[in-house]
Amino acid sequence: MRTGTPPLATLAQPGPPRVERWLAAGGDLIHRTLDLAPGRTLLDAVAAPLAEAGMRGAVVHLSGGRFSPFAYVMPALSAEPRYAAYYSETFRPGGETRLERASITFGERDGAPFLHVHGTWIEADGRRRAGHLLPVEVVVAAPVRAEAWGTADAAWRVEPDAETNFPLFTPAGPGAGAPACLLLKIQPNEEIHAAIEAAARAHGLAAARVRGIGSIVRPAFADGRVIPTDASEVLIRDGTVRPGPDGGLVAHLDIAVVDVDGGIHEGVLRRGANAACITFELCLTAE
Repeated sequence: MRTGTPPLATLAQPGPPRVERWLAAGGDLIHRTLDLAPGRTLLDAVAAPLAEAGMRGAVVHLSGGRFSPFAYVMPALSAEPRYAAYYSETFRPGGETRLERASITFGERDGAPFLHVHGTWIEADGRRRAGHLLPVEVVVAAPVRAEAWGTADAAWRVEPDAETNFPLFTPAGPGAGAPACLLLKIQPNEEIHAAIEAAARAHGLAAARVRGIGSIVRPAFADGRVIPTDASEVLIRDGTVRPGPDGGLVAHLDIAVVDVDGGIHEGVLRRGANAACITFELCLTAE
């Protein structure tokens, strides 16, 4: 039987640590289910109906459907000291790509709609892949079911992040009260379970579902696996934060993660043993 918690793996960042180790904003919940129309880019197919619903910040889950053309990148180590981690070259597989699942952060960049997308899929040659989709190049080829949770009271806005040197989605809007929908950004090298639990406590959430995407330094799973990759792309398949046996909040995260070699790893993360690499963009919805 395993005892104790493995050391928390971290990755040195190029810039000064931000004082706030997590940032959050929230408001009333807007929930929508929709089918994405074929023939449109993923950006247009997702952004238009969410904007019509009044959402300014949201998480979107996609399941099923086919895409062509399709384009993505995978995590990679950085070749220059300006970044701690980066992206691979762009991959553009031929034929139709069949989506398994994807999680999307919806917000704005320079005043225009913007998406950050991680997913898993099957390419035309039968290979299963995972990574970071390029929503301006990916085109919906067959209807895709989408479910969105968001708010009109707070927004995801891409802003410069001096700690990582990346422009990153950052919550903007009210930060007080007990919102039904909380947008949460976690800074690098923060243990993600602890940050989720702290944010939920601070915002009066007694229990919540946790959805979103991010990256982890050397992901550590509850079954003992530790993936030796400093850069990764993560999507949460199932996440909660709820009272534990002693009444304190406990986060539970079941994820899919791709490493720098394209390997896909899935399962429940070990609480207390997983630090954000570059960021986590999460949406907590009150239960």
